Amino acid sequence: MSQTKVICFANNKGGSGKSTTCCNVGYSMATEGKRVLLIDGDMQMNLTLSFFDDETSLTFAKEGQNLYTAIRKQKDLTAFVQHTEYEGLDIIPSSTLMSGIEYDLFTMWQREQVLRNGLKAIRESGVYDYILIDSPPTLGCWVMNIMCASDYLVIPVEASPWGLFGIANMFEFYEQVQRIAPDLKLLGIAVTKANERKNYFKQTMETLGSLENVRLFDTYIRTDSTIEWSQDNSKPVMAYKKSSRAAQEYLALAKEVMEYAHR
Repeated sequence: MSQTKVICFANNKGGSGKSTTCCNVGYSMATEGKRVLLIDGDMQMNLTLSFFDDETSLTFAKEGQNLYTAIRKQKDLTAFVQHTEYEGLDIIPSSTLMSGIEYDLFTMWQREQVLRNGLKAIRESGVYDYILIDSPPTLGCWVMNIMCASDYLVIPVEASPWGLFGIANMFEFYEQVQRIAPDLKLLGIAVTKANERKNYFKQTMETLGSLENVRLFDTYIRTDSTIEWSQDNSKPVMAYKKSSRAAQEYLALAKEVMEYAHR
């Protein structure tokens, strides 16, 4: 039986660091010897652009080698996997056409399960230890698809004055999805863009830490210019500058995620 763990990163608030966290946790897992598949579920294609330049990313979109094509045609996702330059790390790219995915899903039978069905063969093959899915900042049928296809949910939260905005809606949506996918578990909240010198950082940590039955990961990701430079070079932080603070923090977070996912 396959032991592949599927983890999605979701938050209805934009700018929370979903794509960056998904990218760097996935890469860190691969450096630990795990086989990882990343799935870019966001029309902004930030996860895809974390590994490929603009031209290559757009080629995936134009030639149909992307998640949107697979979902629209309800295909097995195996044929849409692309290899990155890093050992043990593959990706299914996104497309800007993902902006119309809600309309496409509306006409499909069992529309909440389309992604889950498309992932079935990959999961059962046991090729990957982890499948990580990046989500758009929405709470619709597509994000419900992503969560229904997952074993665990990680919610990245930006440590800013607006970072907690809408978190209650996120929890409510999670509870709604559990009615369809009762095995889905909230793995934890990952705080991103943290600045320990700011008062709102302490407030954010205290508020999240006080939530009942919700894990707050010990590792939080501090603001670091290396993250932006790595994104500009289409590389994960650790691949860009292994010695950076951000690289070590993402590695620590990845280890926490793996530990809790196997409890």
